[in-house]
Amino acid sequence: MTFYMPAKVYAEENCVKAHAKEVCALGKKALIVTGRMSAEKNGSLKDVTEVLEAGGIAWAQYKDIEENPSVETIMKARDFGVAEGVDFVIGIGGGSPMDAAKAIALMIRHKEEDWEFLYGEDRGETILPLVLIPTTCGSGSEVTGISVLTRHDLRTKGSVPHRMFAKLALLDGKYLASLPKKVLADTSTDAFCHLTESYINNAATPYSRMCVEAGLKLWRECKDVVRGKKEATEEDLLKLLNASAFGGMAIAHTGTCLPHAMSYSITYDVGVKHGMACGLFQPAFVKEASEEDRRFILEHAGFESVEEMRSYIEEVCGKAEDVSEKDLERTVQEALNNPAKTSHAPFPVDEALLRRMAGLE
Repeated sequence: MTFYMPAKVYAEENCVKAHAKEVCALGKKALIVTGRMSAEKNGSLKDVTEVLEAGGIAWAQYKDIEENPSVETIMKARDFGVAEGVDFVIGIGGGSPMDAAKAIALMIRHKEEDWEFLYGEDRGETILPLVLIPTTCGSGSEVTGISVLTRHDLRTKGSVPHRMFAKLALLDGKYLASLPKKVLADTSTDAFCHLTESYINNAATPYSRMCVEAGLKLWRECKDVVRGKKEATEEDLLKLLNASAFGGMAIAHTGTCLPHAMSYSITYDVGVKHGMACGLFQPAFVKEASEEDRRFILEHAGFESVEEMRSYIEEVCGKAEDVSEKDLERTVQEALNNPAKTSHAPFPVDEALLRRMAGLE
């Protein structure tokens, strides 16, 4: 067994400023990768730029990272970063900016390569030094080595095979305080899916399951915050961030499984948010698991039954009413053609099983 998690994680109040020296030691000019507005709204961008300027570090910002970033966006940002002469990258945001930051750090390091390099042979951790600062609580991307990008040529999403771990992951609960309720619900559901799919997984080990157990404990304690039944404290928000990070550590070792494979096409074609899309298939996935695995997930997540889990996900994320039977048929076929995910299931996977998970049988 191996447990490899090279990102150095700090999780605490005023985390960015507390570790300013380590950030500034990574280079002479930073490329800050963000979405369009949230990093300014939640104060994370201000904290980062103040740290850089106090340390005499130059910086440039690329803020055109869309939700579910595309390969085309990565290449535009790469060209921008090369032109700016940056030598390290700071990604701020949810899974999209952080996944983008990883791929951009890779492509700036390999500036002579075209986009196909992203999906070529893994050459190890050959990227620019990278700092990741999560401002949502779902992807766990700050502690994983992969980047999931939109492939418009294939009309779906796909993982980049290179290992792209951050040098530093800086977690501060205050950056979640301004999240819209829907974003908090969707991203925390994604964290739950990561924890569940890592546990019910052929690649699971005692180490990865250690992360799952710790993550589910924190996640369970925050369900009323996500429901809107409890006012979030900074402690609650840091718990949600840590639950997400534990989910990221778990899937860094196991990968995700069937619900993620089934989510990609309905996100691309229908626009269903990622956490909601994965959550749509999660109860059925847990139902297909062994009794022992199912009982572990339900007990540690604080659910009496699979149906209670389904009700919770629908309560916080809503129902995917725009997903048609045709959309579900397509997602079944896409999952069947994704052996990287189907091989992780600890039970036989065939079309009939995926149709049950999609509610088609």
